[in-house]
Amino acid sequence: MCAAVVPVRGRSNRETLTMVLSPEEARVVACLVEKEATVPDSYPLTLNALRLACNQSTNRDPIVAYDDRTVENALMSLKSMGLVRFVHPSHGGRTIRYRHVADERWHLSTAELGVLAVLVLRGAQTVGEVRSRARGQEGETATVDELLDTLAARSPEPFAVRLERRPGEREGRWAHALCGVPDPDSFHDAIRADPGPVPRMPADDRPTAPATDLARDVAELWLRVERLERLLGLEEDLSSS
Repeated sequence: MCAAVVPVRGRSNRETLTMVLSPEEARVVACLVEKEATVPDSYPLTLNALRLACNQSTNRDPIVAYDDRTVENALMSLKSMGLVRFVHPSHGGRTIRYRHVADERWHLSTAELGVLAVLVLRGAQTVGEVRSRARGQEGETATVDELLDTLAARSPEPFAVRLERRPGEREGRWAHALCGVPDPDSFHDAIRADPGPVPRMPADDRPTAPATDLARDVAELWLRVERLERLLGLEEDLSSS
């Protein structure tokens, strides 16, 4: 289960209430944060686009295979916590879309939330890896290093923690703390040893492309279609959100 810190109405930002999220809820809200920044023309997301974002085989650790019901259950729970809003279509539209409001609920800046989403979606990483994967997240006065420190300093529960360097590692890694203080052994190494050359296989025995690659391709195709719909004026009016 994932523990998230949420300010309580009427209290200062330092006096907070611990909210418990599931791994599915953490993945869903992080995907909404990511897609808001990377594909703004397709945001808020449809259920289909959000599910495909969760199931991407690239930029994800671990890789998952959620079905619609899993995502819908996570969305309903996140909505009850005030972390997600449903954008209902108007003027005869048919598709409900979803957007996060985690920045408002958690009182995080856009840059802080972006770095947190990278940690949730990509697993434990060194500062250098976070910096390279969170391009554009730096604020005018804050670097990725400072954003990580800010997330770690949140009270009474941090949003991120620095894992101690393990034998054989050159530096420690950072991980999100939405699931409590993580066990360093629960994360896979970001850089794995070279397994050596892969033996050639007869053509008939070669494995087919994994389903996760197909899911990634379909996700990219849907995002392109939705963008074209917006450009052609075929998308429903979402201004009522």
